Amino acid sequence: MMVLFTITNHTKAMRNNKKEDFVNMSDVLKDFKSQSKLSEGFLKVDVDSAWKEVMGPGVVTYTTQIKLQGNKLLVDLSSSVLRQELSYGRSKIIANLNEKLGSEVIKSLVLR
Repeated sequence: MMVLFTITNHTKAMRNNKKEDFVNMSDVLKDFKSQSKLSEGFLKVDVDSAWKEVMGPGVVTYTTQIKLQGNKLLVDLSSSVLRQELSYGRSKIIANLNEKLGSEVIKSLVLR
């Protein structure tokens, strides 16, 4: 019910012809994401895209699955050599992912 109220308020402001009353669509989507029960699903999608952006195409090529369970990020890799190399920089990877996500979402990283 709260989501409808927020979107209705934004829609109402958008119908006004005054330039200062217009609402940015990204603000509306942020409100929706934060208030809905879908926020966990959106967070999983955000984590997946953050992994791809932070780690780059070289690592993404060997990534077979990314799963967020609570504050733990589980990443399946097809290369044991890459898994070993990434394990040395685990804390840096967590910090970079959290920075990209804008909050401390990930507290531990499991590479398997």
